[in-house]
Amino acid sequence: MRPIAIPNREEFFAQVWDLVRQVPPGRVATYGQIASLLPPPTGLDYATFAAHRARWVGAAMAACPDDVPWHRVINAQGRSSLDTEGSQRQRELLEAEGVIFDERERVDLRRFGWNPSEDRPPEQPALW
Repeated sequence: MRPIAIPNREEFFAQVWDLVRQVPPGRVATYGQIASLLPPPTGLDYATFAAHRARWVGAAMAACPDDVPWHRVINAQGRSSLDTEGSQRQRELLEAEGVIFDERERVDLRRFGWNPSEDRPPEQPALW
């Protein structure tokens, strides 16, 4: 599928960044999840938006300002989609917030995934 230009790019990016700013420390969201919480840009039909929206969120994250917690957005497999250096930095930032990666370099989305309707701290592992 050939990508299309993002209509109302600045407005769409601002909406993505505002939403990502709401992801609390110790939680992660996926590109697709962020995209699913946003309306289609003005004048764009839903089917076209649905086909491109997660990639457009990725484009917004690649251009985000410093005050956006970019490290809290990962792919649907629970992994970083960044190059090796960026992925390592993302992992360091997430681990500093208490997010745990498994032996396959993945985050358990059921445990650490952000639910915007239920902001609560992630479940802590038992210490015994």
